[in-house]
Amino acid sequence: MNKLNNELIEKVDKKIEVEINKVSKLEEYYSMKVLEAFNKYKVSASDFYGTTGYGYNDFGRDKIDKIFAYVLGSEKALVRSQFISGTHALTVTLFGLLRPNDTLLSITGKPYDTLDEVIGIVDNKSSLKSFSINYKQIDLVNDDFDYPKIKEFLETTPCKVIEIQRSKGYSTRKSIDINSLKKVIKFIKDINKDVIIMIDNCYSEMTEYETPTMVGADIMVGSLIKNLGGGLAPNGAYVAGSSELVELVAERLTVPGQGSEVGPSLGINKMILEGLYMAPSVVASSLKASIFASCLLEELGYKVSPRYNEIRPDIVLNIEFNNQDKLIKFVEGIQEKSAIDSYIRPIPTDMPGYNDKIIMASGSFIDGSSIEISCDGPIRPPYVAYLQGSLTYQYGRLAIINAVKRILNEE
Repeated sequence: MNKLNNELIEKVDKKIEVEINKVSKLEEYYSMKVLEAFNKYKVSASDFYGTTGYGYNDFGRDKIDKIFAYVLGSEKALVRSQFISGTHALTVTLFGLLRPNDTLLSITGKPYDTLDEVIGIVDNKSSLKSFSINYKQIDLVNDDFDYPKIKEFLETTPCKVIEIQRSKGYSTRKSIDINSLKKVIKFIKDINKDVIIMIDNCYSEMTEYETPTMVGADIMVGSLIKNLGGGLAPNGAYVAGSSELVELVAERLTVPGQGSEVGPSLGINKMILEGLYMAPSVVASSLKASIFASCLLEELGYKVSPRYNEIRPDIVLNIEFNNQDKLIKFVEGIQEKSAIDSYIRPIPTDMPGYNDKIIMASGSFIDGSSIEISCDGPIRPPYVAYLQGSLTYQYGRLAIINAVKRILNEE
């Protein structure tokens, strides 16, 4: 196995030049799109002022909704700090769209572990299951949709909502790219045009030129402490899609009859707008750091996904160590080169919503932020590290090089 030295790093830098340039073009595209949205809706300093109480007539908040809808290619968007996480936004969306005796179908296998109790896979008296909402799933086959099973299900079973999780979660499957999404959405709509297609878009914003709602999805959900928050939004999430469906979600988040017209911004508008403004650069930095890491680790003999020259539908890179100690050392190496709490050693521990102990490096300015350099993974075979984020490419490189040094010292 190779050792880490300047010659190897130079080799990697040369090898990834073309891919890095592709990301820079993508960054330019989204920078223009965000700027167009800011100009179109005439953002001014007065939009930064927040409301309290009910949040009536919060012009900045309402303008943010329109800007996100424009950038995401959707009819309507709901962007709120009242969403405490992506999981919360997904939960509110599911409860907003589904009614007793409806069926939810996941066609990307089991969703994130944090949704187990939301759906009722794990018993919970507040779950969808407790409201007599049915859940079924169809697993992917060789990282692609199982079209025959989807067709059979839709032709034999009433289905209200189909959920597609783009990112891989704590699995080793590939994330879902836009072309795959476009193909399966057309396939589904040709069978049943009325089924609602909901996309968990977390980690995937600004990684490709099109968005799920631009290729036929009805509604999508994402977190602001991931891509579109640009490392500046302190919390929150968005839901975007058709006006009718987004308003149903808004009425579940707030109050039927008031929906998106209420919800105080409490001074967060500036941070959300500034975060979105910086998002094209931050997401590009994350993608570039992921490309560098995948190429470097592959040179050292590790299995990575995606590889440095493959499509990146999200900012997540998984690295298979097949060794518990190496997983832990790599995560420790990321923590050591984080801005915050660099002196703290991460250890595997129990976390709410997960069945296995999790080790996590997250020396971030915003607690739990995945768009800042972070790395985590469950302590279970094949001992995969999930690396994501980096506010700048250079900070990402420094952390990755340090983490690689840690695992090489263990050999």
